[in-house]
Amino acid sequence: MKESKFRTTELSDAVYEMDNLRFITVKTPHLNGRGDICVFVPDGENLKDLPIVTLLHGVYGSAWIWAFKGGAHKTAKRLIEQGKIRPMVLAMASDGLWGDGSAYTAHNHHNFEKWIAEDVPTAVKENIPQVSEQSKLFISGLSMGGFGALRVGAKYAKQYSGISGHSSITEIEQMKLFVEESLDLYKQKERIDEDVFTAMLQNKEQLPPFRFDCGTTDELIDFNRKLHTDLEQSNIEHSYQEFEGGHEWKYWQEHIEDTLIYFNSLIN
Repeated sequence: MKESKFRTTELSDAVYEMDNLRFITVKTPHLNGRGDICVFVPDGENLKDLPIVTLLHGVYGSAWIWAFKGGAHKTAKRLIEQGKIRPMVLAMASDGLWGDGSAYTAHNHHNFEKWIAEDVPTAVKENIPQVSEQSKLFISGLSMGGFGALRVGAKYAKQYSGISGHSSITEIEQMKLFVEESLDLYKQKERIDEDVFTAMLQNKEQLPPFRFDCGTTDELIDFNRKLHTDLEQSNIEHSYQEFEGGHEWKYWQEHIEDTLIYFNSLIN
């Protein structure tokens, strides 16, 4: 049996699992403790090397929320059955459960960025037989998770085949709209760790295809429009869309479909 990169791993028992969902808990130095991942594994015989889509939640949430408030696994299953996307695994990870939200950066003696970029894909590959080192990696998220997906996806551009964000925070200062923790606790030494556009600009030559969207009545709409304008002015190719809706689960339940179809289009 191959040696695990984690000191401890707990995997849910198939006897008690439902709706194609599995749960993984691993202990990692990046969190100074344990992290959770809710995993959607599609039905099918002899499935292998399936793409892994990491989905990042927003503030206040955890590993369960994309499934049990967003229905992402049911959307994926429906799209697979309709032939709109090929089978893919969803890795719905906790953000590390720091404060109201970790912002998926490194701070306060935890590296929430590396938890997402390094540990989550590794844990899924170690425990889900349908994926492997050949699996393509994608990353998406909503709100704070959109910030994480766009920024982490840009910083780790070479490992991801596509990036997507919904209703995304675009700069760390916007965390103050949602959290009670002081912004001083989120401060980073480098601008690339606080701002999506800076991360995109500094990795301009190696960015994978990416998209993002926002609702027209979302409180973050102006920030998303500015990011779109900044990217255009810097000749960074991307797709940006606006839809009806606000900063709410109804919007994310609907538009996760856009992300999954987009990622499917990027698979050779």
